[in-house]
Amino acid sequence: MSREAWVLVGVVAVVTLVGAVLLAVRVIRTRRLLGTLGVKGKVAFYGALLYTVLPIDVLPDPIYLDDMAVLTGALIYLGRLVRHRRAGSPPLPGRPVTGPEPDPHRRRVP
Repeated sequence: MSREAWVLVGVVAVVTLVGAVLLAVRVIRTRRLLGTLGVKGKVAFYGALLYTVLPIDVLPDPIYLDDMAVLTGALIYLGRLVRHRRAGSPPLPGRPVTGPEPDPHRRRVP
């Protein structure tokens, strides 16, 4: 391979590594919600993190696209669980209770 090809491979590897790290950070930030998400949420959270850090992957480790796909899938799933739980339950601990958003097109009546 030529030098330019190796540089391109290196840049792609660094970009995918940064993307995987950013996704992992977002998944880790959901840890505070795990108590309310139940077993399925915990399995998605810990499963995604374990898949990311374990050396056994679908694609070799310099290519983090599979890790990014697993982390993205976990984020989507956890986000849906959170929305579902918030719609049918009281607010999460530490969250302020807010009313419905005011309609900006509605006229105020004095």
